[in-house]
Amino acid sequence: MENLDWIATAIVVLTVFFVLRISKLKNRIVEKILDWFPAILFAYVIPAGFTHLFGWDLSGVYLHSLSRNWIIPITLLAVMSALPLRQLAIVGVRPLVLFFIGSAIIATLPVILVLAFSGVDLQSSDLFVEQAYWKGLVPIVGGWIGGSTSQLILKELAETPESLFLSVLVLDNILVNIWTILMFQFIKKGEVLSRIFGISDPIPDQSQVDLNSGGRKIFPWITVLIFFGIASLIFFLNISFLGMVISLSIIGLVLGNIFKLWNTRFSLQLGGICIVLVMAILGLRLDFSNLSLPWEFVTLVVIWLILHFVGMLICAKILKLNLVWVPIASMANLGGISTAPAVTAAYRKDLMPHAVLLAILSMVTGTGWGMLTIYLFQNI
Repeated sequence: MENLDWIATAIVVLTVFFVLRISKLKNRIVEKILDWFPAILFAYVIPAGFTHLFGWDLSGVYLHSLSRNWIIPITLLAVMSALPLRQLAIVGVRPLVLFFIGSAIIATLPVILVLAFSGVDLQSSDLFVEQAYWKGLVPIVGGWIGGSTSQLILKELAETPESLFLSVLVLDNILVNIWTILMFQFIKKGEVLSRIFGISDPIPDQSQVDLNSGGRKIFPWITVLIFFGIASLIFFLNISFLGMVISLSIIGLVLGNIFKLWNTRFSLQLGGICIVLVMAILGLRLDFSNLSLPWEFVTLVVIWLILHFVGMLICAKILKLNLVWVPIASMANLGGISTAPAVTAAYRKDLMPHAVLLAILSMVTGTGWGMLTIYLFQNI
């Protein structure tokens, strides 16, 4: 086992180095590849490729307990401490309502669709309920709303099998990329469509938002020590995984919003690195032999995505909100910190801070929405 531990460590270190390196390359070919196969997915697949090629069983190495007990808690702290609550007022109440309704639709709709599919087809009922394919829908909720951090945490909470999780990652990546392309087109026509829908709602004037205000006044090593100290305390208290998630979420929000000198920029950077690390460790358990999804599962997810957008359009009409906010809020929910401002920039660059704030809000609420989805599946 000791030799396997060293092998696993070497694979993970090489994978993390490769992913972080390739994600920063300024090469047209590489950038096009990463548009459709993001670096985070390489972090999951590369270790699995090694284990499959050499026939190694690395599912029992020490890195898995290290990830669950230390790396995931630190990741959660880093991401949760990056939300500047005081700056959310710039977004406005109605766009926030639209955003949260979009999140609520994502969290609750899969349960409704599973019930509908099961009522029409007994085979679908067996697939989602008896074979527990609903556990593959939960990480999608986390991936869409909260990003990779929530996706990984919800995978653990729902106990999603590794083979199903990889298939879900591939499907999720394909759909989100297609959706991003569609939202690029929709936001450019947002004003015209608003007039067609009879909505007359001005976009706010340019506002400057500094997401890193005071962030450089605390040295990164102090931030790491704080995270490590809190993670150590949680570890020695030996609370449940769910209790750990809730506790660290609250602590992270307090750290990022109470202390004016908090290093928000470094917290986000550290969180990104930790996510890659956790994904690489998860990849050690992956088995490529069962990489597939039933057509019922894929159909449900596609319908789920379309109805999410339709629901947001209806909400925007009721709120009399400019339809430009629909793709911004949708991409903040589905795309996250990188694609939401990118899509927004296709319309007006001065709205990018709004998109960034919504995307960060999405990052820190995704786990909570996913926990609601798990609760509904288990009780309804």
